[in-house]
Amino acid sequence: MSTNKQLEIKYSPKPVLEPKPGCDWADTMVLNPALALDEDGKTIHMLFRATGPWPSKNLKGKSDPYPIFLGYAKSTDGGETFEADFSKPALAPALAYEEDRMFVTNVYGQKVLNYANGCIEDPRLFKVEGQLYLTVACRLFPPGAYWEGDKRKDNLPDWAEDENNPIGVLANRNDTVTVLYQVDLDALAAQRYEDAFGYVGPLTDGNMSDNRDVFFFEKKMKIHGKNQLVMLHRPEKSYAFPTGEGVQTPAIFYAAAESFSDFVGEKAEHQLMAKSTFDWEEERIGASFPPISLGEGKWLVSYHGKQLPDYGYTQSFMIVEEQEDDFPIITHRMSERLIYAKQDWELPDKFLCPCIFTTGAVMIGEELIMGYGAADQKIGIAKVKLKELVEYVTQFDAEGKLVK
Repeated sequence: MSTNKQLEIKYSPKPVLEPKPGCDWADTMVLNPALALDEDGKTIHMLFRATGPWPSKNLKGKSDPYPIFLGYAKSTDGGETFEADFSKPALAPALAYEEDRMFVTNVYGQKVLNYANGCIEDPRLFKVEGQLYLTVACRLFPPGAYWEGDKRKDNLPDWAEDENNPIGVLANRNDTVTVLYQVDLDALAAQRYEDAFGYVGPLTDGNMSDNRDVFFFEKKMKIHGKNQLVMLHRPEKSYAFPTGEGVQTPAIFYAAAESFSDFVGEKAEHQLMAKSTFDWEEERIGASFPPISLGEGKWLVSYHGKQLPDYGYTQSFMIVEEQEDDFPIITHRMSERLIYAKQDWELPDKFLCPCIFTTGAVMIGEELIMGYGAADQKIGIAKVKLKELVEYVTQFDAEGKLVK
């Protein structure tokens, strides 16, 4: 398929960040950055995912765990270069194995289960009604060297191996739960990390399904008579959610609720947004970075598809439009993957499949600046004129067909 318009996307010729030798929490992988723009309109703040081996937390001798941390970096030259703080993580898992130590005090002063105890993955930064938030995919216990296979259970404590444990099957499976934090950007920029993050709570039910790629539209929308927060999420078990019946691959869903605490439970309303359609999406699709407002109720949504062994993880875009008293609908969806591994440093290394994964974006002037993880090991930056990108996406209709 060929399009009428040409689109120029500029990519980093080399990584802007990569693993730091000798840094125990970031010497193996540095990837999947979240981005936020400072009030000065030019400084870009980054939270990045990082990991390294942690032999002191090897519980049963099966494999060293690789807990996942968030590090901080910033750019003052429009994303051309980033200065990272490798002296300490910005946000770290507690790594407790005793059930009575796996608790944290949330922003409401309540002692609650710390779903971010084992690892903190794939950050997304976004604002909702003026407040900056962070979502992260978390596990209760640190996995082993996950690129070598499924090692989620290598360091489970004895009590968690029992499916009837007090937490539920989540602890036994060590699946991901998405957690919400409030973020103080001034504290983060000053590297006062202990003051930068406030634990709000879980947004997904780990006993129902592994669930990640979660974030919000920046404003509330009227959905079925109520002014509600609107969330995107990607459950592993699509068929377990209303309107996802019969969908056997992970897909993108909307969820709406009046408060953050209502997303786990029966008060939240879920609706299938999009499922795998094209060959490069065969195994799953999920949203990538938080929606960009285009005005007049229209939003640019970035998303990824997965298909092995040919494509790996690749990125594309769709446009959705708000509806009167209902969830937004897709008006344009690309049938072609737009962002994928091309450069030598982006190609597979530890993982066998190609992987380009965008998790953050900011606007500086007319330019959309996107951060991406490459080969699950390094970080790159891609830049494109937003107007030109939107014009390119609108060549396709809601089903991905070229508009004549």
